[in-house]
Amino acid sequence: MRYRPFGVSGAAISNLTLSFGLDNLARGREGALNLLYSALEAGVNSYRLETADPVAAEVLGEALAHVDRKLVCVSLTLGVGAGREAARDFSAEGMTGAIDRVLHFSGLGWIDVAVLHEPGEHELPQSSLNALKALRATGRIKRLGVAGGGEVMDTYVSTGAFDALVTPFDINADWRLRNRVRAAREQDMSVFAYDYFTDRRAKPRGTEPVAKKGFFGLGGAPKRPPQSRQSDAFGFLYRTPNWPAEAICLSYVLTDPTISSVIIRANDVERLSMLASTPERDLPPGLAAQIEMGRVTASAAA
Repeated sequence: MRYRPFGVSGAAISNLTLSFGLDNLARGREGALNLLYSALEAGVNSYRLETADPVAAEVLGEALAHVDRKLVCVSLTLGVGAGREAARDFSAEGMTGAIDRVLHFSGLGWIDVAVLHEPGEHELPQSSLNALKALRATGRIKRLGVAGGGEVMDTYVSTGAFDALVTPFDINADWRLRNRVRAAREQDMSVFAYDYFTDRRAKPRGTEPVAKKGFFGLGGAPKRPPQSRQSDAFGFLYRTPNWPAEAICLSYVLTDPTISSVIIRANDVERLSMLASTPERDLPPGLAAQIEMGRVTASAAA
């Protein structure tokens, strides 16, 4: 594992942040703990709680109790409910309750980054902002972050009120997204990347093409649109020996020095091991150039 500076405090954060939530509990408590212990052994010191679910918070707290609390970073996503069907809640009471619930069940002492999940332009009332300031003043949260990929993120970055930007970022990130990341770094914000990989072989399922019938109802096979240059712009990702396409994308995103950490998901130790070993691997020679050419090709064909 490799590490990068986190904020202005001089602390270090692992290249990878493990996202932890309800899906990780599907295999039971022991399976979730085994995953977390494996992440710690791999050098991961950054963890994201996807919701304020008390069970997830308790399991994460149990695993992290074995290390010095100051050596790990825990972020909590706010604005989403603890259940899959729960409504968004950016109210002062809702966010304060979520943070207090996580701290009570986890025993973590504090949340390093409280992240607002995709807030709208006018979705945060003044009472909510005051509540966040109070939580920060009392030490229950250390930093504030904002997450999302919409244009409103530019406004939130420009306010200077946030310490972290959580943003989608992959090998084909457009110039708007790259400019936003640079602006965040100029504001001394830490940048967490998610959605670093998309399986570009997957095709959206739609209606089957209908064959055009000729005289007497006769017709040939249905015609399909020709394959575009864009659809194979990144085909080399799946033809690189000893490198899964996801590992290539993860490694490439990590070459960007503006990215503090990349958020990963893993439900088993085998997948975690594959991802955790990626920061130590250097991309094969010429692969970065192929990615840049793929971006140009995809952009021209769009």
